[in-house]
Amino acid sequence: MQIPQTVKILYTLFMAILIPFYWMTYGPTNFLYFCDVALFLTLIGVWREDKLLISMAAVGILLPQFAWVIDFMVGLFGFSLLGVTDYMFKESIPLFARGLSLFHGWLPFLLIFLVLRLGYDKRAFLYWTVLAWGLLTVCYLWMPAPGDLLANPNAPVNINYVYGFSADSAQTWVGPNTWFFMLIVGMPVLLFYPCHLLLKRFALRPKPVEKSTQQSKLAGER
Repeated sequence: MQIPQTVKILYTLFMAILIPFYWMTYGPTNFLYFCDVALFLTLIGVWREDKLLISMAAVGILLPQFAWVIDFMVGLFGFSLLGVTDYMFKESIPLFARGLSLFHGWLPFLLIFLVLRLGYDKRAFLYWTVLAWGLLTVCYLWMPAPGDLLANPNAPVNINYVYGFSADSAQTWVGPNTWFFMLIVGMPVLLFYPCHLLLKRFALRPKPVEKSTQQSKLAGER
């Protein structure tokens, strides 16, 4: 066992609270966000001690979530840097909901701990990129855009920023298809691959030499 049982149990208890609350409050489409998908990959990964699943979650969200952490820390001093954590300081949002959303702050550190424990799987970059492309396509083609009227006012719009960086209006810098293409290309290049290189550099473990191979080499030397 490479992951402490306490980590597995605490993380599972957190997910047991978050999943029904998010489902009832925001609806099932909320789980299409990259960060929420990473939560599920991590949940399965910690119990199976599956380094591929943990590596996929890490390579996909570490850089964006560290940006969240920085923006949140700046917000604690009354400033807004990127604006992605402004909602954490709105009293109109229940404190319990904001407390659950703090997972954006501790999840990247947990993933680093898990990757260092299990090692980094180099296949994660390709697997996560394909998964991200699928999520982006679903969100672009079938999920609500900014300004759409929904039965549930809390349901997310513009999931994974497929219409721009605002939840109130779509971006107008370029055409919508061009923006979507920029995400398809830009996310792997600017977010996933740099993280892949860092994890490969600092968390990649050499494959253990099988015992039979070692014995063969020793026999050959003799």
